[in-house]
Amino acid sequence: MSMETALLATIILPLIGMVLIWLTGKSPNLREGVTLVTAVALFAIVLALLDAVLSGEAPGLTLLEVMPGLEIAFKIEPLGMLFACIASGLWIINSLYSIGYMRGNDEKKQTRFYMCFTIAISSAMGIAFAGNMFTLFIFYEVLTLSTYPLVAHKETPDAKRGARTYLGILIGTSIGLQLTAVIWTWIAAGTLDFTKGGILADQVEPVLLPFLLALYMFGIGKAALMPFHRWLPAAMVAPTPVSALLHAVAVVKAGVFTVLKVVVYIFGIDLLTQTGAAHWLIWVASFTVLAASLVAMTKDNLKAR
Repeated sequence: MSMETALLATIILPLIGMVLIWLTGKSPNLREGVTLVTAVALFAIVLALLDAVLSGEAPGLTLLEVMPGLEIAFKIEPLGMLFACIASGLWIINSLYSIGYMRGNDEKKQTRFYMCFTIAISSAMGIAFAGNMFTLFIFYEVLTLSTYPLVAHKETPDAKRGARTYLGILIGTSIGLQLTAVIWTWIAAGTLDFTKGGILADQVEPVLLPFLLALYMFGIGKAALMPFHRWLPAAMVAPTPVSALLHAVAVVKAGVFTVLKVVVYIFGIDLLTQTGAAHWLIWVASFTVLAASLVAMTKDNLKAR
């Protein structure tokens, strides 16, 4: 298998697993066996890609050219490789836990649960290996939509209310803020490719850089910067394996990963250092950490804390 094929397989394999889970839904043992085999196979492919990256290779793949200079493309780089290793590795552990949890609690609609989980993992792989901001944005939205049914899984009034909060904040911030930033970047730089050193040097007036950065940082709602953090405690009405997906496996990590990609490959560390455009972000992030910790101390429910 070529590296390009392996790269594409990381996104397609979970979707194949989703179809097989649907087909075997009436047989819990077979369905969960498919889940585990798919998770292990994905991790094995990611490790094969890791070996290639450590050897100095940087495989890439262009799937579709939407318009000149705007492509759905994938490329492996160290940050993405790290995220892919974490997400695919934790999927195995989460799947093992999910089987015991879902059976032990006699949860309804388990097949739908496992199917949505595979879509979420596929989108996480798309985020990890996105070659440009356009591709990342697409998979970022798919991750939000695929996890909405997981948050609402119990279908109680509290679950539905929490899921609406989850979807409303994440879609609202990404469409209203992040997409605006992506379009601004495209107009200013003429490209959305992730490039070492960034693509915005001499493309945006220094005085405007903090505003563009703010659109990205608050638009990447999954990073849960205050005040756009409410989706995270609201989503804790979901089953515990979903909470693990949100915190550890994909969603919050996708937000943090996207922040890193924007800072390193869109703006560039040197540009942010020279202009001081990110100084305000230190204060907002620090406030988020401290304020959230104080709020946590008021909670008696362990999951809420």
